[in-house]
Amino acid sequence: MVNQFVSARFVMTLMLAAMLLLSGCVTTTDSRFAREADRQKALTDYVQLASAYIGQGNFERARHHLDRALEIDSNNSPALAAKGLIFANEGEPELAESNFRRAISADSKNTRANVYYGAFLYGQGRMEQARDQFAKASGDTGYPDRGSVFFNLGMTQEQLDDFPAAISSYRRATELARSDPKTLLALSRVLLETGDVTAADYYYSRLLTIMQRSARLQHSSESLLVGVRIARLLDKRDQEASLALMLRNNFPESAELRQYKVLMSNGQ
Repeated sequence: MVNQFVSARFVMTLMLAAMLLLSGCVTTTDSRFAREADRQKALTDYVQLASAYIGQGNFERARHHLDRALEIDSNNSPALAAKGLIFANEGEPELAESNFRRAISADSKNTRANVYYGAFLYGQGRMEQARDQFAKASGDTGYPDRGSVFFNLGMTQEQLDDFPAAISSYRRATELARSDPKTLLALSRVLLETGDVTAADYYYSRLLTIMQRSARLQHSSESLLVGVRIARLLDKRDQEASLALMLRNNFPESAELRQYKVLMSNGQ
């Protein structure tokens, strides 16, 4: 679904979706090198199991595995970052931030920790700091969900009213995840706000094409209002009428419908 705003919880969920669950057993041997390999494998397994439990909302089981990992290595960056997620979801912001900062201090190349910390800071309304974390994460060309990082970066820049930077980040996100509806909507919205209606229409048309191909995707009140505004400015009367009708029928109590009525009354 195309959402009006991406909440901090959604950002957290989006990052959790990138976690990979792997399984394996820990073996022992007399070789010092093999023992170190077993130690590292145990750490990896504990963190990955914990990550899977976090994704399921089972924080108790996740904490158990993370504690086991931190017993092996108290400065393990992935374990500290995952523990920060638990504290953030449990409403313990000071503990969450402490763990995120420790995770980054322990491994400055832990991009996932930057992403988690950025999402946490976004949820706290600390946009400049969130932007810095996402900007750092965006430089990791090997990160598996880099499109989402640029989308998150664009959100913080948009919140900071840095629209040129937001447009650049959203565009990069569309290049990395071409069929992502939330990114296309965000880019259409910001381009519209900056007066580039033609470009906004281009990306909005791509969004409509994707939605037409997937029965799972439905308009939100925001996506309809953005489309109505673009169609109105470009004198696409049939498209405006169709989207406005959906807005009235599907979201009769929405703030977007009230905004549309204001536009109509002002002749905009």
